Amino acid sequence: MLCIVRESTDPYFNIAAEEYVLREFSENVFMLWRNEPCVIVGKHQNTLAEINMDYIHDNNMPVVRRITGGGTVFHDLGNLNFTFIQNGKKDKLVNFRKFTKPVIEVLETLGIEAKFEGRNDLTINGKKFSGNAEHVYKTRVLHHGTLLFSSGLGDLTKALKVDPAKFTDKAVKSVRSRVTNISEHLKSDMDVLGFRDEIQNHIKRKYPEMKIIAFGDDDIRKINNLAEKKYKTREWNFGYSPRYNFKKKIKTNGGNIEFNLEVKDGVIEKVKIFGDYFSVWDTSEIENLLINLHHDKFEITNKLKNIDINAYFKNVSLEEFVNGLF
Repeated sequence: MLCIVRESTDPYFNIAAEEYVLREFSENVFMLWRNEPCVIVGKHQNTLAEINMDYIHDNNMPVVRRITGGGTVFHDLGNLNFTFIQNGKKDKLVNFRKFTKPVIEVLETLGIEAKFEGRNDLTINGKKFSGNAEHVYKTRVLHHGTLLFSSGLGDLTKALKVDPAKFTDKAVKSVRSRVTNISEHLKSDMDVLGFRDEIQNHIKRKYPEMKIIAFGDDDIRKINNLAEKKYKTREWNFGYSPRYNFKKKIKTNGGNIEFNLEVKDGVIEKVKIFGDYFSVWDTSEIENLLINLHHDKFEITNKLKNIDINAYFKNVSLEEFVNGLF
């Protein structure tokens, strides 16, 4: 087994690195890594239905879709991620309990009783601290999980707070759970890097043949290339979302406005706007301007910035109008 030491905290690089190792390496691999504050979305999810876009935008927080299923998670430097990539027989690759067992064992040595519960969660006293997901590629499986150690749980809540009534789709929805940080249950002080070392040393003992390496220059170049072509793109992170309908009502000084959108591959296909607002010009002109735009706040704002929005929605600002679309 290889243990690949990773110091990068760039979420685009780190998520790309997992796919690269899964596809391009042949050995069994173990990795521990951290990301700067970001949101990581499950492969089959509607991104906009999982995140608080205003909070994400205000905090310049990356949103990255991964290749594994499951729900949306928040990462920051107080969260440690672990990855196993292993070879096996095709019908015996998926095994959540096997890959989470080492984490439970480490916590036991630290005096913490953790449990595997539900489909893919680890809990302490009924509160979740780890979500896990897997992806099979040929005869290799990628298993990764989060480990909330000293994360900003307030930031987690804000980043993932969204109104479920806005979206109608068939995408997999995240199930919000009560969460906890591992550090709150320790009997002695330890930081997240110390916890990382505890896990790595435990894996070394379980796999004494394990060899510790780092990515070479060629690996880094290829991972960065994958990140640029896939993981940094709107098409993957937002456009890959399934078809959905969006509905939202807002109250303004100019009256009530209701927005109804149909979106496919992240692009607005149909728009209908209702309300008791007053207008000088026909609001269908605004509806037509929105068609074929990405359901993206920056793109829509840029399209409408030179439009006299008050002529269509009296006493409504452009910012109010655009916010109504998200």
